Amino acid sequence: MLKSLMVGVGMAAMATGAIAQDDFKPAVVFDLGGKFDKSFNEGVWNGVKRFMDETGVEVMEFEVTNEAQREQAITRMAQRGASVVLGVGFSQADAIDKVAQEYPDTEFAIIDVSWLDRPNLRQYAFKEHEGSYLVGVAAALASETGTVGFVGGMDIPLIQKFLCGYKQGVMATNADATVLANMTGTTPSAWNDPTKGAELTRSQIDRGADVVYHAAGGTGLGVIRAAADQGKLAIGVDSDQYSVAPGSVLTSMLKRVDNAAYDTFMDAMNDEFTAGVQILGIKEEGVDYVADADNENLLTAEMREEVDAAKAAIVAGEIDVHNYDDDKACPI
Repeated sequence: MLKSLMVGVGMAAMATGAIAQDDFKPAVVFDLGGKFDKSFNEGVWNGVKRFMDETGVEVMEFEVTNEAQREQAITRMAQRGASVVLGVGFSQADAIDKVAQEYPDTEFAIIDVSWLDRPNLRQYAFKEHEGSYLVGVAAALASETGTVGFVGGMDIPLIQKFLCGYKQGVMATNADATVLANMTGTTPSAWNDPTKGAELTRSQIDRGADVVYHAAGGTGLGVIRAAADQGKLAIGVDSDQYSVAPGSVLTSMLKRVDNAAYDTFMDAMNDEFTAGVQILGIKEEGVDYVADADNENLLTAEMREEVDAAKAAIVAGEIDVHNYDDDKACPI
């Protein structure tokens, strides 16, 4: 269970006593890219699957293929008697806000949103800048050229938050490093353009980058494969993306959306659901980096020791990673 910082409205539990499993009907609406996107949606799916495996409760699901389907899908889940509906991603914010108002007796949750205000809505926000700082440290340690790259998806403050944290980690480790950065686009299609992601990655490699971090959803698959094709290293995001290009993924910045999904359904089933915002960083086990047997030859024990030292310093308050969202600026 996540250790969460709770703020916002509706902090009291909605009722007491667990709901009988036969009467509990959870639902999830995945966003563009689908539940097997090897990134954000798939991270959520992992949490949904863990819930189903542990409880035997089936979760109703829908995979959005166009923007117009978001509100329709959320509404349909509520109409079908869902006990709780989980929306995946900030793009579903307007839709879930509207439907939550229309169905006040249904519980709703959404990931990557923190600005809504409904008494039956739980929101999850993450300290992506903290996790990105850690992989920035790893990138700087692994780079042989002193130049590393970043490819973002849609150019929005959330992705600038990833970039700013990454830059801080890189520069704290190697003050002489260069960070190249590109965003894929300004529309939602920027999340699902692996061809463009590969093109941007090759351009950064041509300019000297030998490690490239992406925060670009499905576009990032192109980033990882292009880096691998060029004999360089990639850093994944959201889920462990080592399997996309084994031997070429230095690490991944884990955004524990799986825990958010799992906790949403378990809390709702146990009548422990609360509304408000849960803000999850390293301390709350909401973000992390991958260090396991798969990448031990790339991310050496010495590198892991330095990344773990940065991680401990962030938790202890000795390192304060600047949050781009605070002032829409990055000090690096």
